[in-house]
Amino acid sequence: MDIPDSGFESQEPRFALPVDSEHKATVFKLFSVAKPHMRAFHLSWISFFSCFVSSFAAPPLLPIIRDNLNLTATDIGNAGIASVSGAVFSRIAMGTLCDLFGPRLASSSLILLTVPAVYCSSIISSPTSFLLVRFFTGFSLATFVSTQFWMSSMFSTRVVASANGLAGGWGNLGGGATQLVMPLVFALIRDIGAVKFTAWRIAFFVPATFQMLTAFAVFIFGQDLPDGNFNSLKKSGKKPKDAFKKVLFFGVSNYRGWVLALTYGYCFGVELAIDNIIAEYFYDRFNLKLHTAGTIAASFGFANIVSRPGGGYISDLVGRRFGMRGRLWVLWTCQTIGGVFCVILGRVASLTVSIIVMIIFSIFIQAACGMTFGVVPFVSRRSLGVISGMTGGGGNVGAVITQLIFFTGSKYSKETGITLMGLMIICCTLPICLIYFPQWGGMFCGPSSKKQVSEQDYYLSEWNSVEQEKGSHHSSLKFADNSRSERGIKNGALSTPATRPSDDAPPPHV
Repeated sequence: MDIPDSGFESQEPRFALPVDSEHKATVFKLFSVAKPHMRAFHLSWISFFSCFVSSFAAPPLLPIIRDNLNLTATDIGNAGIASVSGAVFSRIAMGTLCDLFGPRLASSSLILLTVPAVYCSSIISSPTSFLLVRFFTGFSLATFVSTQFWMSSMFSTRVVASANGLAGGWGNLGGGATQLVMPLVFALIRDIGAVKFTAWRIAFFVPATFQMLTAFAVFIFGQDLPDGNFNSLKKSGKKPKDAFKKVLFFGVSNYRGWVLALTYGYCFGVELAIDNIIAEYFYDRFNLKLHTAGTIAASFGFANIVSRPGGGYISDLVGRRFGMRGRLWVLWTCQTIGGVFCVILGRVASLTVSIIVMIIFSIFIQAACGMTFGVVPFVSRRSLGVISGMTGGGGNVGAVITQLIFFTGSKYSKETGITLMGLMIICCTLPICLIYFPQWGGMFCGPSSKKQVSEQDYYLSEWNSVEQEKGSHHSSLKFADNSRSERGIKNGALSTPATRPSDDAPPPHV
């Protein structure tokens, strides 16, 4: 994949890719490992992939594990909730840590901290210990936030959704890969000579070791920003130190972040819920073999090869033509269609039709995930990590609520739960209509003609006059200039010159 630039960004000789004024890459070369942009891309998705594999290594082996540990349906449901609930808090914290310390250190540290939980999966002996290892392993899913933050720091506004979509989507592939790989690893170990109740325990050493190796790779070979790591840039004065309270404040006080957190809970959150139950669903409902059920379940996650990246690419494509309003419209449309197919999935009784509907559902719901992070980078410049963490955490909250309501205990059959989950997707996608950027507009109306608000006004409102006098706002000013493309071609994104507001007249909070 080679996404072309728009033809007017600057070229910096010391970078392998063309860059803009923030030194963010303006093209995306998929098969390049050029430092720092493309190397960050490959390190981020591979490390996130490893965390996904670890977090969902248990579900494809549940028919064996439940017999060994005497797990009830309630035990399995609670463990599924635990596997995604821990990441609710870790994702929010990860966003703040990325803002303050950089994605490289934040990501590698969390991955290493959760590796022991994966190894401990091999020694569990009760429903309680099964729940605990799934809970602590799930913390690693917060690396999604560092992945999205890293891509938003490395790629310009015109290709950022494509970069976010590919990194997040290929990382999510771990959810499909583990459905396919873990049964094969289990079978291999069993065939070598281990009894089945020992083989599944040994199998967990594979994802644990893989996760540990990716943590070292991120720490050793990664770089936070195009110009260097956070620590060295702060020491040299090139990156001003920011205050934790203000970074947090401008994140949590921006309602757009909360709306995206809610809607992301019913695209990515649904994806997590499906990862937890889909193999068991096909195994029980259609009386399939373990490996067959795992292979079918893997196809849901493997759709991320094209679906989430495709969603990001479509968001960028529509954004270049119609601006932010176009991004919001395609996000709402795609996620709503995904909800419709989720309803259908719960209603069909044919194995073949169920597989086809599941794949269509997965494509739309995962594309919506990519489209969501086509909007997230524009919500706040100063608190990008916090907004990313809120949105990512919202995905896990959605998974917890969905799992708790529909897939825990025996209140609903799995097919009924899937149908009701689809209706919830449709309803919880509607708030996208409430997102409004004063400089660009929203789904149903453009920017106000009475009160002219520019990109500079919006992003510099996060910095007071004292901070602007110190020059802390310069990165936001550059981002504001580069984000003018969100007006769309029809609204003059390429024809209206950018202007800088004077430092002695700070913009109003918008």
